[in-house]
Amino acid sequence: MTCASCSARIERKLNKLEGVEAAVNLATEKARVQYAAPLTLQDIVQTVESAGYGAAPLVADRPRAKGPAGSTDGGTGASHDGEHDDGHDGVHNGDEHDHLADVAPAQILKRRAVVASVLGAIVMIIAMVMPIKEALGGAGPWLELILTIPVFTWAAWPFHRAAAINARHLSSTMDTLVSIGITAAFGWSLLAVMTGFSDHLYFEVVGAVTAFLLIGRYIEARAKDQGRSALHSLLQLGAKDVAVLRTDAAGAWREHRIPVEELTIGANFVVRPGEKIATDGTVLEGDSAVDASMVTGESMPVEVAEGHEVVGGTINGHGRLIVRATRVGAETTLARITRLVEDAQMGKAPVQRLADRVSAVFVPAVLVIALVTFLLWLITGHSITEALEPAVAVLIIACPCALGLATPTALLTGTGRGAQLGILIKGPQILESTRSVDTVVLDKTGTVTTGEPVLGEIVTKLPEDAALKAAAAVEQGSEHPIARAIVGAAEDRGIELPRVRNFTNLPGQGAEGSVNGMTVRVGKPDLFEQVPAELQAALDAGTGTTVLVGWEGTAHAALTVADAVRPSSAAAVARLRELGLTPYLLTGDNEHTAAVVAQEVGIEHVQANVLPQDKHAQITALQKQGKVVAMVGDGVNDAAALAQADLGLAMGSGTDVAMESADIVLMRSDVDTVADAIGLSRQTLRVIKQNLVWAFGYNTAAIPLAAFGLLNPMIAGGAMAMSSVLVVLNSLRLRGYGK
Repeated sequence: MTCASCSARIERKLNKLEGVEAAVNLATEKARVQYAAPLTLQDIVQTVESAGYGAAPLVADRPRAKGPAGSTDGGTGASHDGEHDDGHDGVHNGDEHDHLADVAPAQILKRRAVVASVLGAIVMIIAMVMPIKEALGGAGPWLELILTIPVFTWAAWPFHRAAAINARHLSSTMDTLVSIGITAAFGWSLLAVMTGFSDHLYFEVVGAVTAFLLIGRYIEARAKDQGRSALHSLLQLGAKDVAVLRTDAAGAWREHRIPVEELTIGANFVVRPGEKIATDGTVLEGDSAVDASMVTGESMPVEVAEGHEVVGGTINGHGRLIVRATRVGAETTLARITRLVEDAQMGKAPVQRLADRVSAVFVPAVLVIALVTFLLWLITGHSITEALEPAVAVLIIACPCALGLATPTALLTGTGRGAQLGILIKGPQILESTRSVDTVVLDKTGTVTTGEPVLGEIVTKLPEDAALKAAAAVEQGSEHPIARAIVGAAEDRGIELPRVRNFTNLPGQGAEGSVNGMTVRVGKPDLFEQVPAELQAALDAGTGTTVLVGWEGTAHAALTVADAVRPSSAAAVARLRELGLTPYLLTGDNEHTAAVVAQEVGIEHVQANVLPQDKHAQITALQKQGKVVAMVGDGVNDAAALAQADLGLAMGSGTDVAMESADIVLMRSDVDTVADAIGLSRQTLRVIKQNLVWAFGYNTAAIPLAAFGLLNPMIAGGAMAMSSVLVVLNSLRLRGYGK
């Protein structure tokens, strides 16, 4: 495919089949087709071929029950959902021949462009530099002809071939315009040299136009490859093989290196320092720091130890780990990320649909305009030579390349950059949603805060370490999150904990145990006969969950455990305000705790005591007030609210995010990523609109100029090529977002 007319025609042909929904993407050179029985995959391929294009289905890279498999074309083709009977398949437009109806490799384009440029430059010098033209005399036109033949036949062959294929199917594309234009110029010049009936030759037009267009296509191909680089880097992230642990005849564990495709759920495998983690799993043994930057966008290494979850494709740091596989193949986080990015790049924003409709009628309209231009110039008394030049210029300047590339190149680059930042935008229609959002609802726990309770204030007349030592000694026997926070705080302070005896869990109240011969209780005030006033004040403050520590019936210390606010949350909320969004805080905590957190991060609107099942109603209430709401949650108990919101953003570690309920998935649990996601989405939409305005405006303005003879074909060819390059380069600016 070479232009929007190509992709629009294939899409139109496919969608005419009963029960078929197809989307064809020019920039990614893929078609995604949904169909149902009795249609078969072969029917889909034949339909594409009947439109004049080659097509090949891709090997399933997301099978449901098998391991991952590679794409037949090295990752450039569409993926499909594995089983043919589910009605989803990828079709790759184009075959492997050397022509531009396929994705012509950049190097082939470069060779053609170099030949056309060198020979075209020589022809231009012979035709336009008068001393050389006079010195050559009658041999000059023949030399121009000899030098132009390779340009017209070999360098411009992709245009002629595509035009011929389309003509056989009674259709036309951008290549039709180019081929007719340079054929008219070459045919006229050839006839003039052979018969001598005219001194007006257009060989330099053939050389210059062909060279300009090929150079433009080469730059375009290189730029599109760069736009795809983010997705390709994701695809390359996965490990190729893995060292699994298996028992030998003597019952000893031995390492066996196998291809990662053979790895199964439940298998234990070894990850050495510096190696990629083969698949998602749970650490069974060892501790290390894992570089997850390419998967989650998190720049700092993440410390992992026994019991921690790890993600396939991340890189192990300094320690040796033994990991049990929990997800393999198409179910891994990396595979799901890649799938989401591919799906987004395959889709079309509403603005692209308009461009497709225009492109469908554009080429036939231009052919008519060129013919009318030629006839009007003849009717108004001009010679055939004078009439030919503006007609050829119309054909060449009008090519709708830029129109076809405007949306897909921006989507390609924007979604790829998002993936690098840990932002997965599910589809192009999401971009439209981000433009109108004016309210963002943030779930407190796990979003604004870390979601992990930590020890805050200690109120006591004893030395703090002594009070903490007594509490942690008892709590080391409990698995409660508050107990873990207290024990963790003691360990951080380097307090050596004495052994606890006779540990007893007191359901709903707390716990007790014998520490150094004394019975110590940790828990609610009901456990103590006496609670000093200063400890009661700490209880009444309600800034978190406060537990008392004491012995012999008297409480001696109050320890407050709270969900810590993320260090980046305040700055992130400020960024959201800069984007024109009004932040709301939603939490199930009491009003006092919610107010403290809201004040710390700078949020004025707070809704406390909200149960998970009520979040959906809260979003609906805001919408009834006329607000366009974005909801940010952890993607687990927020699924209904995420679905109800105008824009749903699910935050999580990347292994348990609710990818189905949200429009955007954030791989980092950080409010700052929310601002990045909305900012990037809006910037991508802005670039799409800039591209479309340029493409529509360029064609609208350029065609009349060419028709009135104000653009010669050489300038038209250069301008047309540069318009496509400008659109692609404008899209590539998105690669620098957030840097």
